[in-house]
Amino acid sequence: MQNELIIVSEYCNKCHIEPTFIDRLQEGGLIDIQTENGERFLLFSQLPDVERYSRMYYDLSINMEGIDAIHHLLERMEEMQKEIHSLRSRLKVFGDF
Repeated sequence: MQNELIIVSEYCNKCHIEPTFIDRLQEGGLIDIQTENGERFLLFSQLPDVERYSRMYYDLSINMEGIDAIHHLLERMEEMQKEIHSLRSRLKVFGDF
């Protein structure tokens, strides 16, 4: 199911978002669009990201630059959390932490 493709135009119609919003996400490098036989597709695995970006844009009125900044900050936080987890695991060798 993770490799399923979703037609961009159908997704936009059902979710009431503009296809240009999807284009802007792709142009910003936030999502990847696949094209087959002239039809554009989103990967099913990208839907949570598209929905998050859509809520930021439409519900919170965050512009694309803000969405991009938030995306990079969230990625950095995730990297830092992994590093903290790794360091805590290493510290357990020396005692209970």
